[in-house]
Amino acid sequence: MGRSGTGVQPNGQSADRRTHAEGTFPVGATTAPDALPARRQRVPTKGAQTRQAILRAAIARFGRDGYRASSVADIARDAGVGGTLVYAYFSSKEALFLAALDDDAAALIGEGLSHLDEVVDVSEWRMSLFFTLVAAVEQHPLAKRVLGGLEPGVTDRVHEIPSLAELQKALADRLRSDQIAGTVRDDIAPDRIATGVVAIVLSLLMSVVQLGPQVADVYGDDVEAVFAAAVDRLPAQG
Repeated sequence: MGRSGTGVQPNGQSADRRTHAEGTFPVGATTAPDALPARRQRVPTKGAQTRQAILRAAIARFGRDGYRASSVADIARDAGVGGTLVYAYFSSKEALFLAALDDDAAALIGEGLSHLDEVVDVSEWRMSLFFTLVAAVEQHPLAKRVLGGLEPGVTDRVHEIPSLAELQKALADRLRSDQIAGTVRDDIAPDRIATGVVAIVLSLLMSVVQLGPQVADVYGDDVEAVFAAAVDRLPAQG
């Protein structure tokens, strides 16, 4: 499946590669709605609501039936919109698929990061991240399908999913905070360690999807041991 051009919304904005800060994190909700005073919360426009309805339908349809067996007409019907309206937001079926994948992956990663700033203990936030993502992947059908290798046409694009960059940044920021607090080694590079964590998380999720959730139980402690050896402060000598 080759890449296509960028779709354009009625207001002229790019529709295919919008960031998740625009109100799709998690799916169906604006970003952190409870964090804003009521008077500052923006009500999604009709166009934004329509776009989100199409994305939700696409995630469900592509996740269940796959790219080849799904049609734009089916997705439009699931979303309750006219078939041609989809093309006002997404330039092609492929563009819709990639946008839906980005959206579903963002919601999955968002669940993993939801407690990152709340958990104080270093080892606890690491394990919380892993096991939250493992449990959440079942609720994200399109992300699960791609992680399972069922869409080989986009497998080489997985590392380009925007939410993985967001995960890397959040992890690097947390590691820097832990360095300031003196709870992790001060001689490590947070950005590089965070990139390594993302690679391991991605590999773990692929293994869980393809081999079963027991993989997390079997290797969870070993994964934690690797991170402990990499970032935890050594006990004082003497």
